[in-house]
Amino acid sequence: MRSVTGTGLVVTALAATLAALLFPIWSFAGRPGQDGGADTQTVATSFGPLSALDRDFVNRVRLAGLWELPAGQQAQERGTVPSVREAGTHLVEGHTSLDRHVREVAAQLGLALPDRPNAQQRHWLAELSAARGAAYDRKFANILRLAHGKVFTVVAQVRATTRNALVRSLADDANRTVLDHISVLEHTGFVDFDAIAEDAATSSPSPSPSAPPPSLDAPAAT
Repeated sequence: MRSVTGTGLVVTALAATLAALLFPIWSFAGRPGQDGGADTQTVATSFGPLSALDRDFVNRVRLAGLWELPAGQQAQERGTVPSVREAGTHLVEGHTSLDRHVREVAAQLGLALPDRPNAQQRHWLAELSAARGAAYDRKFANILRLAHGKVFTVVAQVRATTRNALVRSLADDANRTVLDHISVLEHTGFVDFDAIAEDAATSSPSPSPSAPPPSLDAPAAT
């Protein structure tokens, strides 16, 4: 009896020691932000793998609409020339449709979306609100054109690398919307192409597929 009891104690002690050794390793590996953590891992969905880049893209599409749609509404009212008001109309129509699409995608993938522009986006909206007359036309055309130019490469990267069917469809929609908005903004005649070229020359290169993309809505203030 003593022999059985002694063996049981030894086994129990060994199991406890092994658990103590393994727990720190498991605990560290499971922390968000570590390699394979919740912030960086690719998760399986019925629509294909969903990467961190995919999730970031969905979030940024939503953020873009949250500030560009009201900017378009403002341009419809405040633009001093028909071409600026027309560009505003395209922004409203494009982002109304794209926002509907991104919310459908997020619901199907179980992703939470922001419900208000971020601080920098609110600053841009305030900057536009403070402008009047021809100064407003120029500011609207250049801020929005630079923003859409930056997202063009981001959409291409996501479209080329994603393995998720819903994200791929959203990237197709975003690409059509961005190209349309670039065209109507340039049609205003207020876009400063020299400033855009200078910004492109001084900006950092496009991110790798493992890195978060630049913001969909990150123009330099003009």
